[in-house]
Amino acid sequence: MVSFLIFLLVPIFFILVVSLGLFVFIESKNRSIWVKQPKEGAALYPEWSAFMQAEKEEWQLQTHDNLVLKAWYLPARVATDKTILLFNGYKSVRERYGAFGWLFHALGYNVLMPDYRAGARSQGTFIGFGWLDLKDNKGWIEKIIEKNAQSQIALFGISMGASATMMLSGETLPENVKCFIEDCGYVSVWNELSYKAKYDFHLPQFPLIHLLSFWSKLFAGYSWKEASALRQLAKNNKPFLFIHGDQDTFVPLEMAYRNYEATQGPREIYIAKGARHIRSYEMDKEKYKEVVQVFLNKYF
Repeated sequence: MVSFLIFLLVPIFFILVVSLGLFVFIESKNRSIWVKQPKEGAALYPEWSAFMQAEKEEWQLQTHDNLVLKAWYLPARVATDKTILLFNGYKSVRERYGAFGWLFHALGYNVLMPDYRAGARSQGTFIGFGWLDLKDNKGWIEKIIEKNAQSQIALFGISMGASATMMLSGETLPENVKCFIEDCGYVSVWNELSYKAKYDFHLPQFPLIHLLSFWSKLFAGYSWKEASALRQLAKNNKPFLFIHGDQDTFVPLEMAYRNYEATQGPREIYIAKGARHIRSYEMDKEKYKEVVQVFLNKYF
């Protein structure tokens, strides 16, 4: 009997330990502040280089749970009340998305680019995949309005930041927030990590994803199912632009269409031909810029 119990309990204990280790790896703070510099001659090098050389202000935000978050603020060349709040991707530093910051700066907007909680320069223990960031991102909106009560704000997010944007769209936000743009965001943390487990590692959803979500609820305070862009989009009535590459194997294209169908406000979608994950801009810079500019001119 004892040997049978040991035979039964050992694999269970092993699965629990392995799943806990995976949770820590997936959601633990990104401590790296290193970023690979785009090579000179790369498609987005000129925009990235221009943003990195621009004189930026360092903003900070104290969160509801007493963390200090950091952000870059790049004012427009010509004074304007319009600010783009830009959210970056999973375990990424701000520098990686400098080209996107410069895109909006070149279009004539102020740009605020935060490091999310548990990002490299921001405090925090667990990455929130957009869900733990809801109150933080509201705080950044309030910070913009605090500095200029006439501010008009558009939100733009990439990958995890895209889902953070969609999740935020379902919240009660100030009238200063006019519209949203997301680039290659997932429908929910549960769906995205189930997809990655299956197609990258051939692992089943049960029990792995269930256990990882359990650890997330226990230690980080949220389950992967509640972190849903779809449910939040169903509460959104403001204009939304969805962008996705048709060769994205990290966040599958079908998620873009599901997100597009979920929102309740005016909506537009741009599918970049031949683009992989976070590659739509560099695949065709002029087309990407045109799509974004036309949308912002219409709603912002």
